Amino acid sequence: MLKKIIFLLAFAITASAWSQGTTSPYSFFGIGNLNFRGTVENRLMGGVSTYSDSIHLNLLNPAGLAKLKLVNYSIAGSHKFNTLSTATASERATTTTLDYMAIGFPMGKFAGAFGLLPLTTSGYKLENIDGTSTTQYTGSGGMNKVFFSLGYALTPNLSLGAEGNYNFGKISNNAVTFQEEIQLGTEENNQSDLLGLSVNLGLQYQKMLSGKLKGLASFSYTPETKFVSENARQIATVLLLPNGNTSAIDQRDIELANTDFVYPSQLTFGLGLAQERKWSLSAEVSAQKTSNLSISTVDLDNVAYQDAIKFRMGGFYIPDYNSFSSMLKRIVYRGGFRFEETGINVNGNAISEFGMSFGLGLNLGRSFSNINIGVEYGGRGTKDNGLVQESFVNVFVGLSLSDKWFEKRLYD
Repeated sequence: MLKKIIFLLAFAITASAWSQGTTSPYSFFGIGNLNFRGTVENRLMGGVSTYSDSIHLNLLNPAGLAKLKLVNYSIAGSHKFNTLSTATASERATTTTLDYMAIGFPMGKFAGAFGLLPLTTSGYKLENIDGTSTTQYTGSGGMNKVFFSLGYALTPNLSLGAEGNYNFGKISNNAVTFQEEIQLGTEENNQSDLLGLSVNLGLQYQKMLSGKLKGLASFSYTPETKFVSENARQIATVLLLPNGNTSAIDQRDIELANTDFVYPSQLTFGLGLAQERKWSLSAEVSAQKTSNLSISTVDLDNVAYQDAIKFRMGGFYIPDYNSFSSMLKRIVYRGGFRFEETGINVNGNAISEFGMSFGLGLNLGRSFSNINIGVEYGGRGTKDNGLVQESFVNVFVGLSLSDKWFEKRLYD
């Protein structure tokens, strides 16, 4: 197994396939980068989910579904511009992804939702030069989740929620090594089919404080879960062709046992203030037990997993949601900030990430449906100790389509 990784050069795999949503070299570790699991509306507010309303889905905290009063269909995609830099080189790449598809429906005091979204993504191309040996690493894939959520309004102020997830996916990793003055090299290809179930529990509370001012509180918890990895490996002796590709001379399949890995637990707590249909401001903190991340097939002596922590703050503002004279007054302005310690430590450096976001929610006519657009600027990592620093711009577009279904007719 690989014992030491030093990022001397990192460059991207430009991709427009929906299934790959990252060009980050840090997706090499573990099961890839953990994706944001909320809606565009949440993402543009720094990722906070403390506020819920009657016409949008809350995919981060299932308790927020209890506020839903209309059937809602939501879908979103994003385009990412990524610049990867070391102390000596810089490369650019872009990716386009489908971020989620979901539908929610009210049922009195209950509300439900189901859908599909990517849970993790892996996509990188790295090169390590160690004396006379050169190794190239490539990887792709990730995990997805199909979810079903229920929210219940226990009281007018307190709602509870639970979400069940079926998680699945495949991650492929490839390493090709050549020695100087040796014609043939070696190639190792690993594939892992991942499968597991998980749950997410939530609670939201709101209380009128004075006048129109409302206080908000939220809590969500994802317990630690074990996933199963069905592993396969091929090793081969390869010849380097003039066009840069390789041709296998001798290829063999290696039997590997299935393994378990631990998906860490996460706890999120948030507080906020709001004026209904006017503005909201919230702050959240999430703690994830990434130190418990266990992947028995990975052995990297320069990589350590620590507990991750995330801070988020954001909100929205509507000049006049009920204005008949001006569409501009009905625009929802959203903004936010986030800072995260990812829990990955490479070569003694803790890898952190930050993002600043801003966006608009535009009504589709006089309906409750809207289109949400926005951008996020951020960065991850460092150039210290041969590592890679990322700077990125994400562009988001999401549709939130709301309507009344199953309405009983007064007249036939």
